[in-house]
Amino acid sequence: MNTTKNLFKFAMLAFAALLIVTTSCDKDDDEVDDPIVVVDNYALMTDYLKANTMDLTDVATSWTISAHDLDSLINDYYVIDLRASADYTTGHIPGSVNTTLANILTEAGNSDGKPIVVVCYTGQTASHGHVALRLSGYTDSRILLFGMSSWNVDFDSWSANIGDVAVGHTNWSTTNTIATNVAYSLPTFTSSKTAGQEILEERVQEMLDNGLQGVTNADVLATPTNYFINNYWASTDVDHYGHIKTAYRIQEDLSLAADGFKNLDKDATIVTYCWTSQTSSLITAYLNILGYDAKSLKFGANGMIHTALQSHKWIASGDYTYE
Repeated sequence: MNTTKNLFKFAMLAFAALLIVTTSCDKDDDEVDDPIVVVDNYALMTDYLKANTMDLTDVATSWTISAHDLDSLINDYYVIDLRASADYTTGHIPGSVNTTLANILTEAGNSDGKPIVVVCYTGQTASHGHVALRLSGYTDSRILLFGMSSWNVDFDSWSANIGDVAVGHTNWSTTNTIATNVAYSLPTFTSSKTAGQEILEERVQEMLDNGLQGVTNADVLATPTNYFINNYWASTDVDHYGHIKTAYRIQEDLSLAADGFKNLDKDATIVTYCWTSQTSSLITAYLNILGYDAKSLKFGANGMIHTALQSHKWIASGDYTYE
C-alpha cells in the first residue's frame, strides 16, 4: 500500500516538474518571439513638421524686419527683447517687453494676436527664439535685423566684431574648390513623448534651455577639420569670395522636402556660416531640434572678410528713439 502511495506521489511530482518546465519554455519562447519596437522619433517629428508647413524653408521665409520698418509700424507688433534685464533697463524699444530665451514661449502667450518681433543684441539669439515661435504656431514671427545694434548706435554690439581675420589666412581658400556633398544617416534621439507634436514641443524647449549655440571664427579657422562646415551661400558667392577650407556648400537642398539633411554628418559638430550669422543661427536652432550637434559661426562673413563684402555688410547707423 505504502509502495503504491509512494509511486503515486512520485508520478505527481514528476508531472508537476514537467508542467513547470513546459510552462517555462513557453514563456521563454513568447519572450523571444515578441518583436522589439524601435520608435523613430526623428521620423515622427519631421512628418509632423512637413504636414504643418514647418520645414526649414518655411521658418526662413519672411522672418526679418528692419529697424526702419519696425519703427514705422511699432504699434502693430508685440516686441520681445531677449537682452539682459540691466541692458533692457538702460534702453529699449518703446512698448517692448523683456524676457529670456528660455521663457520666450511663455511671454509669447501675452501677444494677444499681434505678430511678434524678437530683439536681442545682434540678431543672433533672436534667430533661435524665432525658430521656437514658428515651430510653436506663431507663423508670422520675425526678428529685428541686426538686433538693437540697428535700432540705435548707443547699443551697437556689431562694430567691435567685424573684421578681416580670414583674409590671407591659411585656412581660407580662394581657389573656389569646395567639398562634394555626400549622404549620411539621419539623427536618432530619445523622447518621453510618443506623438510628433509632443516630441517637437519637447525638442523646442530643450533648444531654448540650451541657449544660443555659437562658435568663434578664430576657433573654426584655426582647426576647420574639427567641424563639419556648411557654407550657406549661393555657388556664385563662393566663387567670388572663397570659403573656409574643408567646407561643404549645402543651401538649396537643405530642407525636409528635399531630403537635404542627409548631407549633414550627424556624428560631427556642424558649423554653419552665412553673411551675418543671423540665418546660420536660425539653421543651427533648427538642426539642434532635429538632433544634430550644431553651432553657428558668430558674426559670419562680416567677422572674417568684412572689407571685401559688397553686400550683407554691417554699417552702424541706427538713430531710432528708445526709452
